[in-house]
Amino acid sequence: MKALKANITKALPVGAYVETCDNSGAKIVKIFSVIGHKTKKGKKPAAGVGDLVMCSVKKGKPEMRKQVVYGIIVRQKKEYKRVNGMRIKFEDNAIVILKDEKGNPKGTIFKGPIAKEVADRWPAVAKIASMII
Repeated sequence: MKALKANITKALPVGAYVETCDNSGAKIVKIFSVIGHKTKKGKKPAAGVGDLVMCSVKKGKPEMRKQVVYGIIVRQKKEYKRVNGMRIKFEDNAIVILKDEKGNPKGTIFKGPIAKEVADRWPAVAKIASMII
């Protein structure tokens, strides 16, 4: 995983329900783990744009439900700051479901924009993205 240049606010804690923005078959997932994240004792781990998370599928196609999947956060409502001073925020929180932890997406179409930080860190996701902001 490549390091990010932006100072991203971690806006999605463990236990958050997030909508997916791809055609993988899952609609809503629950984050239960953030990969590569350490916290202080007693603090909940949280994820931001570009982070790899483990989720359980709560709503979607019957064959996808109750599965444990990897995902990448591609949009978040909470604003974050880029190195050039620009502040970015999106209308919703969104996640992309992966086939494996290497970053290969399960879906073939992404709905809506994807943050530039995600495209830099995960090239396989950037290939499929139609709009990068």
